[in-house]
Amino acid sequence: MRAIGRACVSVLTSLGLCLFSAGGLGGELRRTMIDRPPGERLRNVSVAGVSTVHPAAPTPEPSPDMRPREERDTRMLPAAALPPMDVLESAGSVPGAQEETVLETTIEGGIRIQNETQYWVDAAQILADGPGLELPAEGPQILIIHTHASEAYTQAGLDRYSASDTARTEDTQFNVVRIGDELSDILTAAGLHVIHDRGIYDFPSYTGSYTRSGQAVEQILESCPGIRIVLDIHRDALGSDGVVYKTMAEEEGSVASQVMLLVGTDESGLPHPGWRGNLALAMYLQNAVNTSCPTLMRPVALVPQRYNQQLAPGSLIVEVGSSGNTLREALAAIRLFAHAAAPALLALVAEEE
Repeated sequence: MRAIGRACVSVLTSLGLCLFSAGGLGGELRRTMIDRPPGERLRNVSVAGVSTVHPAAPTPEPSPDMRPREERDTRMLPAAALPPMDVLESAGSVPGAQEETVLETTIEGGIRIQNETQYWVDAAQILADGPGLELPAEGPQILIIHTHASEAYTQAGLDRYSASDTARTEDTQFNVVRIGDELSDILTAAGLHVIHDRGIYDFPSYTGSYTRSGQAVEQILESCPGIRIVLDIHRDALGSDGVVYKTMAEEEGSVASQVMLLVGTDESGLPHPGWRGNLALAMYLQNAVNTSCPTLMRPVALVPQRYNQQLAPGSLIVEVGSSGNTLREALAAIRLFAHAAAPALLALVAEEE
């Protein structure tokens, strides 16, 4: 996002919702096209309701925290270092991945935290204390964004795309933006007010992705300060030495990948005073989804880096499947997640006065 218009405008006030309008992102308005001159049209953001436009925020200085995930990805580990998992069967090879072997695995999740920090945390106590978060009754409540939008899945069936790298494409029908579309649709249908930024922040350069997506988050929050939850949707990568793991939930009637919530902290040395609140939200959602789908969720990951999560309360990374999964498996997973999480999120909405 490079520019946002210059005035706050109220449209469709009977709905009592707020949107923001952004220029220069590229893409499409999927639900509402505001009648504006072409230069001011809302681009690359899916929203529902009323539009506001706002001056662009100044570009912040890059932070040491904003670096490619490959430079820090603790889940790109040798197989021996992965969490306990049950390898089910070999599933062949990943197209374009030089004959890597794909193995199915189900990682035991439940109400657990995979703690990669030196902080002591008590999952049961955090869950008992609750999320401590309230969503506004009106206006946008949730932002969905994709720092690494080009992350895609193993090509299979009719889901074929032009790859920019292994399991990566800028085609939003096949990368994690498609997962965000599905999540946005389900949460919106449930009665929540969602903004979906469909921007591609990791292309043409993967380096600086978090800087660019962080600027977008700051501009959106400036336009819509009522947003209380920011979900950065990713696709994980598991494996090494020619072996790629595809995570699989064991839910009856579904062929779905697993989902993982990742929470950053201030252990890297960068300020992030609100990380415990983010962890509380993660455990709240983990419990809600686990109640309905006991094998869908991997443990919540608690990591030293903050990944833009200092910018807003309720900020989480959501890893949907891994590079070994297919798009269909990831879509099935996000549907299970969204349908289970939506009632829990609605329970956080403030009562109208």
